[in-house]
Amino acid sequence: MSEKISGAEILIRGLIAEGVDRVFGYPGGAIIPVYDKLYDYTDSITHVLTRHEQGAIHAAQGYARVSGRTGVVIVTSGPAATNVITGLSDAMMDSTPLVVITGQVFSSLLGSDAFQETDVVGITQPITKWAYQIRRAEDIEEALAKAFHIANTGRPGPVVLDFAKNAQNDLTEWRPYHKCNFIRSYIPSPDIHEADLRRVADLINAAKRPMILSGHGVMISGAEEALRQLAEKANIPVASTLLGLSTMPSGHPLYKGMLGMHGNIDPNFNTNRADLIVAIGMRFDDRVTGETSGYAPQAKIVHIDIDASEFDKNIRTDATIHGDARKALEGLLPMVREAEHSAWLDSFDIANGVEQKEVIADAIGGSDPMAPPHMGEVALKVSLAAGADPVLVTDVGQNQMLSARYFRYSAPRSIITSGGLGTMGFGLPAAIGAKMAAPHRNVCYFAGDGGFQMTMQELGTIMQYGTAVKMIVLNNDYLGNVRQWQAMFYSNRFSQTPMINPDFNTIANAYGIANESVQHRCDLDGAIRRMIEHPGAFLLNVRIDERDMVFPMTPNGAAVDHIIINEENDIFSMPENGK
Repeated sequence: MSEKISGAEILIRGLIAEGVDRVFGYPGGAIIPVYDKLYDYTDSITHVLTRHEQGAIHAAQGYARVSGRTGVVIVTSGPAATNVITGLSDAMMDSTPLVVITGQVFSSLLGSDAFQETDVVGITQPITKWAYQIRRAEDIEEALAKAFHIANTGRPGPVVLDFAKNAQNDLTEWRPYHKCNFIRSYIPSPDIHEADLRRVADLINAAKRPMILSGHGVMISGAEEALRQLAEKANIPVASTLLGLSTMPSGHPLYKGMLGMHGNIDPNFNTNRADLIVAIGMRFDDRVTGETSGYAPQAKIVHIDIDASEFDKNIRTDATIHGDARKALEGLLPMVREAEHSAWLDSFDIANGVEQKEVIADAIGGSDPMAPPHMGEVALKVSLAAGADPVLVTDVGQNQMLSARYFRYSAPRSIITSGGLGTMGFGLPAAIGAKMAAPHRNVCYFAGDGGFQMTMQELGTIMQYGTAVKMIVLNNDYLGNVRQWQAMFYSNRFSQTPMINPDFNTIANAYGIANESVQHRCDLDGAIRRMIEHPGAFLLNVRIDERDMVFPMTPNGAAVDHIIINEENDIFSMPENGK
């Protein structure tokens, strides 16, 4: 005799069949049947109760980005569903695989303005790969299988399943769950054409001043080893986007640093001197290109991406490879010849020497032991103290740019940050999810005092689950990134950027979280050591001078090689005769 079970139980069994062992969420009226059935499956699925639905989706993002698995979120209808909108948009822009399950009113009430009814599908369609409303229990299995297939294939992204309450309650026959591996007209991993590989290989072999730009797609596809082999064989310098950090180890001799508005001088400057740019798994975002009319004027542009809609969207290409980054790089390897580009590589070292002297020495140094620590100094020292393969999770702002620049990466999937959307408040819940995905790695979360307070309630999640996140709050009583722009471009008119902050250490004490405060540089090393050695969560409240700024900087609307190196607005120029 066939077994009849509720739609809610079909959902839970389907999640287990998809290999899900952890979900993030917050219960409510329209999703109660699912939570009631989840009660019977706690041996198979761990539910993480966050303190806000936005916290749930950012935690799922952190979990997905570190693990490479699909993050799962369960929330109720109405305001709960709308509270995950920011996370959906963030995940869509940063290609993070999520399945988000929202409760919905009974099908019979749809369109009646019932209590906590919201048009979730209508709201989320523009910011998801797929959004679908389940109105019948019989449709759950197919919809769930399709959701997981779409979320974590091709260019990953978020999917929403809006789950009517009657579909959760109704009984239907249980059939063995079948994963989806094919959807007509959806081709997540296109075949790579031999002619495209040959065209790109010929361009690489002919280039005298080539550069590789490594984006998030390298990490998503697991192409780090293929990238290293290609770069070493052809002796090509590699720079990364913000989300591409850790696709090459920081100490690799061919790795030249981060691209973009606050990236390293040598790759940004040499972008406009290269004769070939090989961009892999990146969007040519405006923060990387600067003014597009002045971008890489001497270079032919090669773009490798699994999403063909990115080709020629922002930067004109000379050759493209449409496909998975790892497969593309592995296909190129036998076609690319060994080469030497010593003079070209030397130019990176010269530019880097200027940055070391003019920028980095100030960002991580200082002789006054009683002065507040610099932000870059804190990030570098934390990463060096954090042991093998630490994970950096950032919020958004100055803390993000400086921690990303000065943290050291030795393993893939070592940075979690909100790149495309720039979501303040992202960092703390994302760090929780990252630590749950990689409990054996030190997860170091950097935030400014503004972003920290946006999702500070998730300290309750840390308290409940004992999640050993190392939290570093860079505290200057300002919205620091906006303040920097106001200082540089708006005549020091600090409109609505000063902040009166609570005592973060007292708040940490209220949640039972170990903590310490640092006012002076001479106290920093000991405090970092105690934080890393502490077995549980730890909050380090670091006092920062509000005048501390992030350099280098390419202003909005400027060419990528128009690089400001200090508060006096001095522009980088290559030393004459390379000296």
